[in-house]
Amino acid sequence: MTTHTKLAPAEELAAKGAARPFPNEPPEYRKAREALLVEEIKLRRQILQVAELRRGLPPGSEPKEYKFLDENGASVTLSDMFGPHDTLVTYFWMYGPQRERPCPMCTSFLGSLDIPARDIEQRVSFVVLGRSPVARQLAFARERGWRNLKFYQCVGDDFARDYRAIGSDGFEGAMLAVWHRQKGKVHLFWTPEASGTQDPGFDPHLAPEIAPLWNILDLTPGGRGTDWYPSLEYTEVPGA
Repeated sequence: MTTHTKLAPAEELAAKGAARPFPNEPPEYRKAREALLVEEIKLRRQILQVAELRRGLPPGSEPKEYKFLDENGASVTLSDMFGPHDTLVTYFWMYGPQRERPCPMCTSFLGSLDIPARDIEQRVSFVVLGRSPVARQLAFARERGWRNLKFYQCVGDDFARDYRAIGSDGFEGAMLAVWHRQKGKVHLFWTPEASGTQDPGFDPHLAPEIAPLWNILDLTPGGRGTDWYPSLEYTEVPGA
């Protein structure tokens, strides 16, 4: 989709999509659903427009020669992680050596990517970065049944601090970044920069949201809830 493409009005498309009501459907539901469908079509178009703007970003800053360790203990740089692609996606997860267990939200997000990682890697390289030794990261990954994600250990905290995964207060956070290699040089292409952009009463989640967990819950009557957060273990099944 390009910004100059002439599109049918969202209301017109919504009317077509709503032309076949479901069995025993109340009229008031169909009316409200059609109105919502108009906004969903507009949102879909906005997401595509933002993605197009993102793809048009000029080259960002060149990272320093940060060092990482692979599962064999070999020292590598970001450039070494690109493999056959010119694009690298990194996810720094909250699993520093001081943590007994990793962040539940990071775990939920990475778990949702382990199987499609094989599909993702057809287009770009995707790796997970952590401050714990790779053996420790892999041990947890195998405990969760993950098989396809690639893990690296950060050497020192310079990378995490420079790219805001560790704040001035020393708090460890998560950080997703996209890197692009052009003419032998690596540039930062995009990172969310969401911290500090949140509206009152809301966590600084991304726009658009990339976590499948939140995307699914956003489709439900109860939404994300106000006091619920994923956990590494669940001792009871709700409603059982």
